[in-house]
Amino acid sequence: MTTDTLSTRDSQRLRSLIYKECGIHLGAEKELMLEARLRKLMRRVNLESLAEYCAYVFAGEGGPQELVRLIDAVTTNKTDFFRENRHFEFLTEGALPTLERDYGAGSRSVLKVWSAGCSTGEEPYTLAMVLSEYAAARQGYQFRLLATDISTAVLDQARRAVYKTEVVKPIATELRHKYMLRSKDHESPLYRIAPELRNLVEFRRLNLMDSDFGMTEPSDVIFCRNVIIYFDRQTRDGVLDRLTRQLRPGGFLFLGHSETLNGLDVPLTPVGPTVYRKQDHAAHHR
Repeated sequence: MTTDTLSTRDSQRLRSLIYKECGIHLGAEKELMLEARLRKLMRRVNLESLAEYCAYVFAGEGGPQELVRLIDAVTTNKTDFFRENRHFEFLTEGALPTLERDYGAGSRSVLKVWSAGCSTGEEPYTLAMVLSEYAAARQGYQFRLLATDISTAVLDQARRAVYKTEVVKPIATELRHKYMLRSKDHESPLYRIAPELRNLVEFRRLNLMDSDFGMTEPSDVIFCRNVIIYFDRQTRDGVLDRLTRQLRPGGFLFLGHSETLNGLDVPLTPVGPTVYRKQDHAAHHR
């Protein structure tokens, strides 16, 4: 049984650093989880105690990469294929036809979809399947799909695109046959996303705390589901403000089922369960 614990000072400094870097507020009830995850990082760099590891981090000895590893270790990643499926139904039945009708998105211009906080890839690959099916029925329909996360570890997993049988269960059989490859070893419980679908998704590390997301064009659709739930009010408001600025007028924002914009001053109108549309004042004058 280890007796090595975080000092009050180190604990406070770490929480402040994590909050500043990624907006996640770790309460006192997360202390044991934080210590357990720090021990793995500590062993990785051959240090003997949590105090030594904290000194190593705050002295910047591990460079920016150690800070990335620390953030990777404390961020929560929970996702599924076709999670909150009604969102994908709303996308194909409501959002995409509206964007094409009003702006030619998908036909006259490339539809731009962003999966923010994409975790291990289930959401962007679900979007790639849904959009591929939609495009197949419409000649010349084009889309681009960007998937971002703060964690390099989950982005590596997403790019590998290998999933266990129980993880791919929510995917309809015909879509699984079309877009996934079964391991040649039939004893193996693994599937991999087919290369033509993998090639549709660009994965990139992005921190939603950044004031500039580094995107040159606005997004038509943003999925940012079950991400802001981990932020306090001030951080959440800032993130939603930046997401709204990144969304084109008339574009659609999808949030998680327990997330809300109540009390927030952003130009978004609810159009479905946790689906919002950015107001387009120009559209009223056409």
